[in-house]
Amino acid sequence: MQAASDSAVAPFFGFMGASSALVFSCFGAAYGTAKAGVGIASMGVLRPELVMKSIVPIVMAGVLGIYGLIISVIISTGINAPYMLFDGYAHLAAGLACGLAGLAAGMAIGIVGDAGVRANAQQPKLFVGMILILIFAEALALYGLIVGIILASKAGQSK
Repeated sequence: MQAASDSAVAPFFGFMGASSALVFSCFGAAYGTAKAGVGIASMGVLRPELVMKSIVPIVMAGVLGIYGLIISVIISTGINAPYMLFDGYAHLAAGLACGLAGLAAGMAIGIVGDAGVRANAQQPKLFVGMILILIFAEALALYGLIVGIILASKAGQSK
């Protein structure tokens, strides 16, 4: 009887992992886009020629949502009967790892992007430094994606 109740509850954790990966990553992407977008709009009033050069934080924030989508698709395609609790926990952990890493990276990209584009308008030599900081912030989400893929691949090994 224990195995029957396990298999009835296990998909809940898998689906929560898939949804949390996408939701948290998109929260990070939205925050990063909004925060950096405010900085670009503010900077564009005085230096409109720099607006297109300053789009980099927006693009980097948008990629965070794609990371969540990738893990969500991997998890959702792995939810097949029989589905054990181990699989559900592995998929939940994968989704949370990717989603929360994407949220943190989005916050970092938004804050750095906002301050960076404003500073770049005043001192163009700061552009390369801003890009490097944005790359390291994006790497945080990439780490979450890699760990999420590894954790999702562990599902199905309990059989």
